[in-house]
Amino acid sequence: MSAPAARPAAGDRFRRYALRNASLLLSYLVLTVMGLYYVGYAAGHGQLSVFSVTSVFNNTMPLLVAAIGQTMVVLTGGIDLSVGSIISLSNSLAAVHMQDSAGSVLAWSGLILLIGAATGAANGALVAVGRIQPILVTLASLSVWAGVALFVLPQPGGAIPPGFTALLAGNAWQIVPASAVVLGALIVFWIVFRRTGLAVALYAVGNDERSARANGVPVAAAKIAAYTLSGLFAALAGLYLSAVTTSGDATTGAVYTLTSIAAVVLGGVSLFGGRGSATGSMAGAFVLTLIVNILFFANINPLLQEFFQGLVLILAMAASVLVNVVLGRTG
Repeated sequence: MSAPAARPAAGDRFRRYALRNASLLLSYLVLTVMGLYYVGYAAGHGQLSVFSVTSVFNNTMPLLVAAIGQTMVVLTGGIDLSVGSIISLSNSLAAVHMQDSAGSVLAWSGLILLIGAATGAANGALVAVGRIQPILVTLASLSVWAGVALFVLPQPGGAIPPGFTALLAGNAWQIVPASAVVLGALIVFWIVFRRTGLAVALYAVGNDERSARANGVPVAAAKIAAYTLSGLFAALAGLYLSAVTTSGDATTGAVYTLTSIAAVVLGGVSLFGGRGSATGSMAGAFVLTLIVNILFFANINPLLQEFFQGLVLILAMAASVLVNVVLGRTG
């Protein structure tokens, strides 16, 4: 007699899960459809190869990594506009100072990641302790670090060690893109991180900061940690971009400020905070990359590509607001 009663309960749990994660599931569906379309289109035109697949992964990874960090901040109800300038600074430092030796690569990679984390921590402290609006803090930070990047590398140039490029942007076992291996590691990272106390705190702060504080959640520490992680991942994205482009440009990260937010929104993360997943943001990053590739294959004027990207972002934001309204009524 107990089995029939268990079925409605299981069905109800699935319904609640699907409703609660509607935006995330939608992002997976969109990625699947676009991925299949891209594969079919490329194969039909004789352009599907290990090289083309590797290129998609390599072109996506800097944005994907930056989007993970942006997700941390957005989950708390904030936003990080300094992502692009930190990426530029990371790329400039790597192109100017990184030498073709294991010691140099390790030392400068570590230092660049430390700088990214420190800049993020400074943003977080101003937001959490100084109680300044995130958009103002990170906009000012964007200007500061963009200027520092130009000071480090006034003109495009420099060089990235070939070994570093092969490590992050090459092919493992001559077939699997190294970026795919890194992607797998990032997914595992998120699965583990999602179960930590810090992740719980980020979601709690984003859902209701007052309630989180009343329940003993260290709100200030959680916000500082979120911005620190955002800075760290932005620096890592800059290193990845350096490996892909093999050179430096102090303005190369500017585009990632908007696109990292776009990837987060496309991935179903609520801009109001407290709802979403970094895996959704990863899917959003791939969707944006596939849009560019599909437009290229379709011979769309490059000048119109930003228009279509902006249109997709507007539609995604509208869908995000709609989903949150529906969830608010049913939750």
